[in-house]
Amino acid sequence: MNRIISRSLLLLAVLFLPLVSLAKEAPPKAPKTTPSVQEYTLDNGLKLLVKQDKRAPIAVVQIWYRVGTSYEHEGITGLSHALEHMMFKGTKTHKSGQFEVILSENGARNNAFTSQDYTAYYEVLANDRIEVALALEADRMRNLILDPKEFKKEIEVVKEERRMRTDDNPVSSTREQFNAVAFMNSPYRAPVIGWMVDLETMKLDDLQDWYKKWYAPNNATLVIVGDVEPEKIKILVDKYFAQIPKGELPEVKLRTEVKQFGARYLKVKLPAKVASLRMGFKTPGMIDAIKAVKGQPKVEQWEPYALEVLATILDGGSSARLAKNLVRGQEIAVGVGAGYYGFGRLSDLFVLSGTPAKGTTVMQLKDALLKEIQKLKDTLVTADELKRVKAQVIASEVYERDSIEHIATLLGSLEATGIGYQLMDAYVPQVLAVTPEQIQTVAKKYLINDHLTVAELIPQALKKASDKPAGDAK
Repeated sequence: MNRIISRSLLLLAVLFLPLVSLAKEAPPKAPKTTPSVQEYTLDNGLKLLVKQDKRAPIAVVQIWYRVGTSYEHEGITGLSHALEHMMFKGTKTHKSGQFEVILSENGARNNAFTSQDYTAYYEVLANDRIEVALALEADRMRNLILDPKEFKKEIEVVKEERRMRTDDNPVSSTREQFNAVAFMNSPYRAPVIGWMVDLETMKLDDLQDWYKKWYAPNNATLVIVGDVEPEKIKILVDKYFAQIPKGELPEVKLRTEVKQFGARYLKVKLPAKVASLRMGFKTPGMIDAIKAVKGQPKVEQWEPYALEVLATILDGGSSARLAKNLVRGQEIAVGVGAGYYGFGRLSDLFVLSGTPAKGTTVMQLKDALLKEIQKLKDTLVTADELKRVKAQVIASEVYERDSIEHIATLLGSLEATGIGYQLMDAYVPQVLAVTPEQIQTVAKKYLINDHLTVAELIPQALKKASDKPAGDAK
């Protein structure tokens, strides 16, 4: 996934489906434009972004709903992700499983994903099959049937997914515990898949209420990228989506993270083979530079880009500082990483992580990582190093944009978080403009110990089959 999104995705035969259509197609309104992206907004609030790319006769259709884990509260965590699963279980016009059958018969690839900030559904398909995807997405936007039998089966699938990805993975479990301690008020403290206790008590009515609240055209962005004609796409979108009514969207309260007054330390004891470290500093996000929040410190527009470049200086491949100094140089780590999570709808963290080498403790690795941060505060990055790092960031960005799936995901995620898809065109120029002095400034301003949270995974003995109580063996 590209550096802008801390978190996508082929092929369909025209198939008419009996959904709402306009008796007479209205001519498309003149779109707003930024380089290569056409923007339209339907009267019901649905936003449509179309980017033409004629390199191959394919297209990506994605619909993004502005709802994810950060919209949830205690007791209902995991609701957005569970609803994503149920969105494939049938509508008033299509039985459970028919959605995939139709797409498969038309050669399409499809799936969905949920994050802290959004839930997205996508189809990758031949450009002459787009109407099929639009018809199906419009149908399940408002006509979903939430069947008790389907829910009973699917919630067990979600719980098993949690066990496999988190409960049985000590590093993932440590990350989950770390987030819960690093944040006090921010909804980013909860896992996307939800806490198991909330999954155990989730009810079908909870999903029905969530669906009615958030799955509406005025809470969605439709993104289409590929070999398409924007004005023809607009007519098709009108045909299937224009008569879906607006929803009464709930007010979204801003849950600004409270100020931290000192470092936080967490010890996680889990069955594991090796120890590991995760540490993070509270940092502003791009959204904070775009939309000032009353009572919060001002964030300059260049600061998120400087943090982005700083992360690449530390962890931008084998020539970056952490790999060169801690893995190969001092040989105190078998693996280290750094990342700036600054492109969500709320402020997030600058994270460092690693696995200590044999004979090195987690705390020794933590001190070594903090020394690397201190170097950035004390000494300006050289012109040569900064040039190399910028080239890496831009090369990665350009390479990833060769994929229309990636471009669609980039447009949709930026729009769904409130940052705005226009950032896609501003990203490279802003990275190129970052100076050594700006990197030093953000290191001094944000990477401070009073804003630090540290989690240490302390390995416990792994359970063996012979550890089972008498009578359990079969």
